[in-house]
Amino acid sequence: MKAKSRSKHGQKNGQKNGSNKRIKNPKWHQHGPSHSKSLLTAVGQNLLVSSARNEHGAGDSGKRPTMNTKRQFATSSSSSRTMNTQSPAAAEPARKTQAMTSHANGQTAKSWSSGSDSDTEDSQGWRSYAQSVLQNGSTTAAAAPGAEVEEGQQNQCPAGGEDTQLFLTQFDHVKNRTLMVMQPGQTLCFRGRCLLTCLYGRVEVLGFTIEEGQQPYPLYSPASHCPLSITALAHSPLNAKHRREGRQEAKLIVRKHLSTVPKNHLLNEMEADSCVILLEPLENSLTRFLTSQSTLKELFALSSRELREDAAVANSALSAVGVTALSTSGGHQGLVSSRSYRDALHRLVRVWGDDEGDRCPVILVYGAKNSGKSTFVRHLINSLLNHTASVEYLECDVGQTEFTPPGCLSQTVVTEPLLGPPFTHQLQPRHMVYYGQADCQADLDRYLESLKSLWRHHSGDMPVIINTMGWVKGLGFQLLVDLVRLFSVTHVVQLSFGSTSQCPALTPEYLRTAHGWQTHPPAPHPPAGLGQEEFQETPHSHAFLSVHSEFEGAGSSGEMRHQRSNELRDLALMGYFSQMQAPDSNVIRPLHCFTPYQVPLSAVAVGVTHCEVAPTHILYAANASLVGLCCLDEKVAGGRGGPVLLSQTPICSCVGLGVLRGVDMIRGLYFLVTPVPPALLSRVNCLLLGEISLPKALMTTQGGVDGDLPYVTTDYSFELTGAGKVHVFKGLYRPSFVKQSNSTANKM
Repeated sequence: MKAKSRSKHGQKNGQKNGSNKRIKNPKWHQHGPSHSKSLLTAVGQNLLVSSARNEHGAGDSGKRPTMNTKRQFATSSSSSRTMNTQSPAAAEPARKTQAMTSHANGQTAKSWSSGSDSDTEDSQGWRSYAQSVLQNGSTTAAAAPGAEVEEGQQNQCPAGGEDTQLFLTQFDHVKNRTLMVMQPGQTLCFRGRCLLTCLYGRVEVLGFTIEEGQQPYPLYSPASHCPLSITALAHSPLNAKHRREGRQEAKLIVRKHLSTVPKNHLLNEMEADSCVILLEPLENSLTRFLTSQSTLKELFALSSRELREDAAVANSALSAVGVTALSTSGGHQGLVSSRSYRDALHRLVRVWGDDEGDRCPVILVYGAKNSGKSTFVRHLINSLLNHTASVEYLECDVGQTEFTPPGCLSQTVVTEPLLGPPFTHQLQPRHMVYYGQADCQADLDRYLESLKSLWRHHSGDMPVIINTMGWVKGLGFQLLVDLVRLFSVTHVVQLSFGSTSQCPALTPEYLRTAHGWQTHPPAPHPPAGLGQEEFQETPHSHAFLSVHSEFEGAGSSGEMRHQRSNELRDLALMGYFSQMQAPDSNVIRPLHCFTPYQVPLSAVAVGVTHCEVAPTHILYAANASLVGLCCLDEKVAGGRGGPVLLSQTPICSCVGLGVLRGVDMIRGLYFLVTPVPPALLSRVNCLLLGEISLPKALMTTQGGVDGDLPYVTTDYSFELTGAGKVHVFKGLYRPSFVKQSNSTANKM
C-alpha cells in the first residue's frame, strides 16, 4: 500500500535575463507499482466517515479491514499532507481548510472510536492510524498496518520533530543525476556542490536567474560560507488553455530526461507553473584537489553547528548527487537579507537599466569587517548580470580577494555568475598588480598608486563595482575618502551592523570637508596657474545608500573551521593552484611532481615587497616561496649570469603567481611552478616576493615522497639562513577577545 502527497502550485515563473536559480524544498517520495495511481484521487470527509464505518464494522465481526479501507486511509493521509507542502502564498487558506477538516473528522472519529470492547487488535491498530491521519498526517503512510512503503519515500522531519517541506525528486540510477520538481516560491537551502540545469521554468541563486535552455551552472555551498539557496520563481499568469499545455509540456520534459519511467508522484504533482531542474554530481580539478587534503575532506559537508543542531533533511535522491538539504525550521535559512539590503540592490539594478544616466554607474561598497560586504557584492554582480553581459570589478581588498590569490589588486571583467565563495571562481583578471601583503598599512602610497594604475584601464562602458577593505578606522577611513574622490564614484553603499555605527557615512556633505590620505576637500577657487593632479577630480555628488546587516553573527569573526581570514586566504591559494591539475583525471599530483619552468637568473629581476632583506639572503628567502610573476616596462639586464636584485618595489603589471621551487646557482637557473600559461609567462621579467605564504597543507601533505618531505623538517634550526617556522593556528584567542565576545553575548 503506498501513500502519495500532492501539492497545489501557485504562480508561474516570470522571465529574466540571466542565469541564477533558487530552489525551494522539493518533496521527497518513493515509488511503487503503477496500480497505486488510483490512490491519488482526492478524498474528503465522507470518505473518512465511510472508512471509519467499514473499520468499525470489521472490528465488530472480528474480520480484518478490507483492502479498499486501507486505500481510503492512505489517500486521506496524502490529502492531509498536501496542505503542509503548499507554497507560502497559499499557506493561510490551506490552514483554514485543514482546521475545518480536522474538526469534522474529529467528530466522526469520536462516534466510532468508542466501538465495542470486542474490537480486534488489528481493528485497534487501524483506529490509531486513522486518528493520526486526522492529526494533520503527522504519521506517514508507512506506519499504516499492512501498508507497503514505496522505495525512497520517507518522512523528512528532522529529529526534533519540526515540520519541514518535502522534496519532490527522483534519482536516475542510469545517468547518475536527480530530477526535481518545484513549486513557485519553494526554496532549498543546502550544503554540498552540484551542477544545476533548469529544464522548465526558472530558478534563482544569490540574485542570478537561471531559465530553461541555458547552460548548466556549478553551485558550491561549503561549510566555510553561508549556505546557498535555490528558489523557484513564478511564471507569467496563464489562462486555462495555456496551463493545460504547459502542464503537458512539463510532463514531456520529465519523461525525456529520465531513463526510467517517471514515478507517479512526479507527474501528478506537475503543473504549468512548476519548475523542473536537473542536479548532477560536480567533480572537477578544484573539488578533487581540495578534498584530497586531509584537512579539507569535509569542506562541503555540514558545519559543526549544523551537525550539532541536526539540521540535515534526509533525502537519498539529493544525497546521491552531493547535496544535503538543510531544515529551515532551525534557523538555517541561508542568506538573511534585511529590508535595506533588498532596497539597495533594487535601486542599484534599476540605475543600470535607466537610460537617462549620462555614464555607467561606479558603485563603491564599504563597511567594517564581517559586515557582509563580499556577499552583498556577489549578490549585486549576479543581479546586474541578469540585465547586462558583463560587470567590471575593481579589487581594493588585498586580504580577502574575490577572483585572485590574496595580496593582489586587480581589475576583472565578470561575465559569469558567482555561485560560490571566492576560491571556486579564480579568474584571470584583465589587469593586476601584486602588492604582496594581506593589508596595506605598511605602504599606503604604494597601495593608492597601484589602484590608480589599474583605474587607468577603466573602460566606462559597463557598471563598475569597487570592493574595499574592512579597515574603516583612522587611516583606513582616509583611504576610503580618497577612493571616492579619485574614481568619481556615483553610488556609495555602506554596510553596518548593530545599534552603533562603525564609521562615518561617506555622504556628499561629509566629503566637502573630509581629508583623505592623498586628497583634500575641494577648494572653492583653485589658485590661478596651478593645474590639478591627474586623479584630482572636480567636485561631484554621489548617491549614498545605507544597508543594515541583520544576519546572525554580523560583526563577529567566524569561529568555526574554514571561516577564519587566514584559512580563507589559504583556500583561495589552493583554488588557484588547483588549475594545474588535469581536468579529466582523478589522479591528484602534488606541486613537486610538476615539471618546472627553467628561467635564467639574468633574465628576471628579484625583489621583496614587504621588508628589507640583505642582498646576499634574498635567494635564500625566495626559495620554496610564493612569488608574483610581474612585467617591468624596462628590459632587465643581468651581468655575468648572476641574479638581478631590485632596490625598490616597482608598481607593475602582474600575470599571476608561482612557486619558486629551487635555485641552481651553478647553472644559473630558477625553477618555477605556476598555472600561468606559457603565452603570458613569456612577458615576465620580474619576481616579487611578498608576505603571502604558501598554505602549510601544500608543504606538509605532499604525496608520493619517499623519506623526508622537501622544504619541511622537524629538526628546526634558527641558524639556518632563509628558514622559518610553519605557523599552526590552534583556534585560541587572546583573553581580551574572549572577554569582549562574552560581554557582547551577555548584552544580547
